[in-house]
Amino acid sequence: MSDTPTPPIEDHTVHEPDTADEQPQLKLTIHHRNTAHTLTLPANATLHDLTLHLETHLNILPSHQKLLITPPPPRNLIPGTLKPPLPSSHAALPLTTALPLTSPRFKLTVLGSPNPEITALNAQGADQAARERLRRTTHAKYAAAATPAAVASSLSRVHTLSSGSADEQYTFHKLLPLPHLPNPQRSHDFLARLRDDPGIRSAMRLHRFSVPLLTEMDPIEHTTAHSRTLGLNRNKGEVIELRLRTDAYDGYRDYRTIRKTLCHELAHCVHSDHDRLFWELTGQIEREVERGDYTRSGRVLGTNSRGAGGGVVDEFYNPGEWEEVQRDGLVVDEKGWTGGSFVLGAERGSEGEGGSRSQATRGGSMREILAKAAEERMKRERERDGK
Repeated sequence: MSDTPTPPIEDHTVHEPDTADEQPQLKLTIHHRNTAHTLTLPANATLHDLTLHLETHLNILPSHQKLLITPPPPRNLIPGTLKPPLPSSHAALPLTTALPLTSPRFKLTVLGSPNPEITALNAQGADQAARERLRRTTHAKYAAAATPAAVASSLSRVHTLSSGSADEQYTFHKLLPLPHLPNPQRSHDFLARLRDDPGIRSAMRLHRFSVPLLTEMDPIEHTTAHSRTLGLNRNKGEVIELRLRTDAYDGYRDYRTIRKTLCHELAHCVHSDHDRLFWELTGQIEREVERGDYTRSGRVLGTNSRGAGGGVVDEFYNPGEWEEVQRDGLVVDEKGWTGGSFVLGAERGSEGEGGSRSQATRGGSMREILAKAAEERMKRERERDGK
């Protein structure tokens, strides 16, 4: 004999009453989510009565019930799959007639979700819809808000290569001063001056540089006892930050020095590391900026002075001073970038963020360093003349 257990035989029979007062009953086994449930119904119960018992026993509304009958009843009676709402002709059929209760293969499966699950799902959908409505309302509110005139004058759309002129394509498309610092309008004007600088515009056209955002950096967030960060280039030209203000927030740094830093940042739109290719491109951009600046009619000391040709000339600047300061070892920027940050005072071989650490700047601020370099140069010239 085989020891394999045989599955239990489900009871789908009509039980006669033991006494005259009792009514005949029908015991029916139904399956829901792989679980068998036994229902006791009157012997004359109909399909409609079955759906009501299922609602009571499984907490599934009749409108959410789906019945699978195996083996399918005769086609001229009811289909093997019953979906709500049941036709009145089907709902009134007695179970003993509609279901093949005597078949050894008979199985009745109920598909449907209980009411608590449906309620929770509806609540989740309502919450999601409310969040989506709030998102759309908030977006529409800010999209319709008027842009301040001082800022709106500096905004322009990000142009495609086929729209507008080269000046509109290859530029800084948005200027953003820091509103929490004093006199943000002056910072905005400083950024606009850099954006509209003829030399910068010429170099950006030549190299097809298009930068979505040019902004200022807060000096206190980029100053340590040993270093000053002059500029940042994030993600190869998505955002360029420049250190416009002095450390004491009492003024602005030398325009020409900041413009030279901007040349450095623009080179990082192509090369991330401070390798030979990067420095060659930086030098090329600096030369192109100098050549493209047609407003420079001479070396004039002072702000917004007028040169011999009648044109407006900016502050005194000697391009050799920057190289001389670097040559003297006072300002060295080698691998001093962390995600595109230009650190003033990073000496060779020093460790720090992103592979280098900037050491103490021996000459104070950039203006002091340049002044010291000029003094040293004049001193050497006097010594040569004395000889």
